[in-house]
Amino acid sequence: MLSRPSIRLLFLGLLFLLAACAGTEKDNYVARPVETLYNTAMDELQNEDYAKSAKAFDEVERQHPYSTWATKAELMSAYALYQASNYDDSILAADRFIQLHPGHRDVAYAYYLKALDYYVQISDVERDQKITDDALKALQEVIRRFPESRYARDARLKVDLTRDHLAGKEMEIGRFYENQHEYLAAINRFRTVVDKYQTTTHVPEALHRLTECYLAVGLTGEAQRTTAVLGFNYPGSEWYRDSYAMVTHSGSLPPDLAEQHSWLARVIDSVF
Repeated sequence: MLSRPSIRLLFLGLLFLLAACAGTEKDNYVARPVETLYNTAMDELQNEDYAKSAKAFDEVERQHPYSTWATKAELMSAYALYQASNYDDSILAADRFIQLHPGHRDVAYAYYLKALDYYVQISDVERDQKITDDALKALQEVIRRFPESRYARDARLKVDLTRDHLAGKEMEIGRFYENQHEYLAAINRFRTVVDKYQTTTHVPEALHRLTECYLAVGLTGEAQRTTAVLGFNYPGSEWYRDSYAMVTHSGSLPPDLAEQHSWLARVIDSVF
């Protein structure tokens, strides 16, 4: 059991400890003019010390929450976090700016910055593509809300690349199913590419893979129509030559080679 002097010393020690903690917290908060805080944050940004810059911009809002500088600092903090590759926090900061200042003249940039946070995280097609879906939605939101802005112009280019990436994922899964002889599952994936991602670079191969799968399950009519579509849209492609060779050698075409051109013409007429 502690003696009275020992208890007194312990109590005094705790008081000193609390006083030291309070002094440290007080030292961390140094009131400064808003211009000084903002310029410090900009200096850190120019020095590419993005983590410090984000904290400095946050300090502007903390010390001067009702100033016009605070509003600018909120958006600049989101940008600094983006540059620091702290994308999740940057998204949160951009969302907060959008919610607090929906009518601000720079809100379009906040939407665009949020889309960039998703876009730069797009991973290889072998991995899950949820981030890619999020990037596509965010980019489309920029285009929908601010169609005439410079951000929308860049977003449109990135939408094309994002859609091509998603189509590539569908192709990878489709090829896997085809290699496993799960042709119906593969057909669904390749049809998704043709129907949903028509402007991507993967469509010619998707049509060719559909031809392979249709022939594998005995749907020669579907194989013929798919080859016709491939030939109509991509007549000089390697995929069309391979598909045409497959349907020709499968016995699904008339043996008279002179009739093959008229056959394709009839199928194209029926499809279009």
